[in-house]
Amino acid sequence: MNRNWIAIGALCGALAVMAGAFGAHGLAERLDARSLALWETAARYLMYSALAQLAVGVLTRQGLRRAGIAGWCFLVGGVLFSGTVFALALGGPRILGAVTPLGGLLLIAGFLALGWAALRTEA
Repeated sequence: MNRNWIAIGALCGALAVMAGAFGAHGLAERLDARSLALWETAARYLMYSALAQLAVGVLTRQGLRRAGIAGWCFLVGGVLFSGTVFALALGGPRILGAVTPLGGLLLIAGFLALGWAALRTEA
């Protein structure tokens, strides 16, 4: 699965860069300052999750077992957090704000799971 995490992380990273560029160039004249700030936050956290997924892929290739759960947390957390914040920036229903913290919790869980995997893997 390690190659898949690298590929998925690379895809999410590319999407984060595209989203950031779209926000800066395509939405700058259409959104207010608060909505643009939300958009930038969503793109930034999508990049964080992408980099973490890449790390999971690289570390599993180097023998860090039990990191798969961290990869899933980073993927689902990044999609939930960033996806809902992107939608809110574009005027989506405010109820999506109730889902955003779940994405954030999954990102936190991903980092904790990655640390736990590192502690539990024998050198």
